[in-house]
Amino acid sequence: MKALLKFRNTFQVLVVVLLFLSACTGDHSTWVRNTNAGPALGTSYSIIYLTKDSTDLQTGIDSVFNAVNASMSTYIPNSDISRINEGDTSVQVDHMFIEVLAISKEVYHNTDGYFDPTVGILVNAWGFGPEAGIQMDSAYVNSLLHYVGLDKVSLTQDNRILKEQAEIQLDFNAIAKGYAIDMLASYLDTQGIQNYLVEVGGEIVTKGENRVKQKMWVVGVDDPQVELGRQLKITLNLKDKALASSGNYRKFRIDSLTGEKYVHTIDPKTGFTKNSNILAATVVAETCAMADAYATAFMAMDLPNSIALLEQQKDLEGYIIYLDAEGQATEFMTEGFKKLVNK
Repeated sequence: MKALLKFRNTFQVLVVVLLFLSACTGDHSTWVRNTNAGPALGTSYSIIYLTKDSTDLQTGIDSVFNAVNASMSTYIPNSDISRINEGDTSVQVDHMFIEVLAISKEVYHNTDGYFDPTVGILVNAWGFGPEAGIQMDSAYVNSLLHYVGLDKVSLTQDNRILKEQAEIQLDFNAIAKGYAIDMLASYLDTQGIQNYLVEVGGEIVTKGENRVKQKMWVVGVDDPQVELGRQLKITLNLKDKALASSGNYRKFRIDSLTGEKYVHTIDPKTGFTKNSNILAATVVAETCAMADAYATAFMAMDLPNSIALLEQQKDLEGYIIYLDAEGQATEFMTEGFKKLVNK
């Protein structure tokens, strides 16, 4: 499958699935471990699903990826989102686009606008996207802010996208991958699969258990301070949950006056870059789309606001690694997240 839906979000922390090859115990002889893997959505995927007989769901898996690409890939000129961004008002969007827009608006509201699929115009202008950055000043930033804000985008009764300004650009890259994982999980459900792990670009949905090994699905989160190679920071037991992580930990900036270490993010409220002490954010939620969106938002939000939101949203669990005033890596975990961690 061609990698068509590429993601420009550089904030991702890869999550490693621990696939131990040690001897199995229990009733492993009654379960078949099926796997499908390859490139998709500008990254790679791995799907493990357990059945009583050997099976191959590759055709259905490809169909899910193709459908998501056709709806939301900004890298396909004739996708729905590309046509909408080019000003085609005749596009009637599908149920996937409608669901992603609705989830985006919910997270946009809950994060006070820090999750915003219209912010890409600022990302590109500052030189963090695929386009070369230009010289920025207050007047130009303010002019771009006219085209930022998901509240300026709405859905008509006949499923067309209405934008307050034609220049507004939608980009679901920070949520579409998580949503694709949810769609893959739904497809496995329709096939009667009760035990599976779906991973795309380090984001994960699990259902049931690893019955072959008679244990929970075990996943690991990378240490954001390891710049060369990979090292796990923690491992988790995950059942019937989704997990997504974001991080821009390899793009440090040293403040010339204080010597403190920061990473760059763009504040969608002001349009300017801001110093952030957040290294990485991991979110566990009921759906991967939600986990994906909130993990992205926490990279731009101030830490106290992120913690307050996690404590308010009882359906979310979070893990945030940040730099304290002395530049030392410090951790915050919700109580529910702590219960998932392997001691």
